[in-house]
Amino acid sequence: MIGSATKIPYLLRATRNEILEPPPVWMMRQAGRYMKVYRDLRDKYPSFRERSENPQLAIEISLQPWRAFKPDGVIMFSDILTPLPGMGIPFEIVESKGPVIDPPIRTSQQVEQLQPLEPEESLPFIRQILQTLRSEVGDQAAVLGFVGSPWTLAAYAVEGKTSKSYSVIKSMAFSQPLILHQLLGKIADSIATYVRYQIDCGAQVVQLFDSWAGQLSPQDYRTFALPYQQRVVQQVKETHPDTPLILYISGSAGIFDMMAESGVDIVSVDWTIDMADARRRLGPDIGVQGNIDPCVLFGSQEFIRQRMLDTIHKAGNRGHILNLGHGLLPNTPEENVRYFFETAKNLTRSHLVNRPSTRL
Repeated sequence: MIGSATKIPYLLRATRNEILEPPPVWMMRQAGRYMKVYRDLRDKYPSFRERSENPQLAIEISLQPWRAFKPDGVIMFSDILTPLPGMGIPFEIVESKGPVIDPPIRTSQQVEQLQPLEPEESLPFIRQILQTLRSEVGDQAAVLGFVGSPWTLAAYAVEGKTSKSYSVIKSMAFSQPLILHQLLGKIADSIATYVRYQIDCGAQVVQLFDSWAGQLSPQDYRTFALPYQQRVVQQVKETHPDTPLILYISGSAGIFDMMAESGVDIVSVDWTIDMADARRRLGPDIGVQGNIDPCVLFGSQEFIRQRMLDTIHKAGNRGHILNLGHGLLPNTPEENVRYFFETAKNLTRSHLVNRPSTRL
């Protein structure tokens, strides 16, 4: 039962700035294609949306890495696009193509017709998923929810699919900014509602993915992404001030210094930024997550161990959640994932003797 835990999950202790040796650990995309049990289930249920929106399947997939590796965080299996139909933006996931939104959002009239998200009505499966995960892991791990941030969701909606150039949404940003700002505002308000709903359903931490914001110039990030991240965070903190929020942006080196302005508690650092440098640039009040290159897991076990120790030493012993700098890649050797988790769990103070005792 939610609320019956007798101790604070280790990952939540890191978000509270406790001195921890070793740090808590989980991996982005820790549930997925690299695991044989997942591939077997996928063969039986080939529709991604069925796997992510059927509570029994989503719970099973979320728990697969928990049973195998016992990470300190268990994240619900879902998709950042999941709330869009509840706003009036239907999507499909097409094999080998990814998400497809047809028709894409291109006009002011389409934006005006979007509706506020009512998650209890349009996303009832989320409650069952998160409540069950809390019940299954108890106080042994923190349950994480996640959402897409407004810029990234708007990019999907406007482009209508994944993109390499982002030319359609950038064209809208530079030629019809009022339409885009209207769209971003509506998405931000619905995402804030969705974050609060996830917390009410059992999420103890929520990660915001602004996956495509790294494609913006610093000037355009400050105009089209940051204000709407702030809008989400502000609304969530008004009602749930004690729930930690994490922000992740892929390829964030050019805009990294602004990520702390979003108001989140923790910045998830990708591998293009040195962790010690990230600490200095973020300052003492922001936690860090990351930031090991996912391709490190294709190396030898000794190589993996050394990269882990390097990251942990640079992060210091307060407010660090060990993770990758992006999600696990599909062909990652499962035995190396196991080694990563086992190594993280078994590190002792003697391994971390040179680790900084305070934040830089």
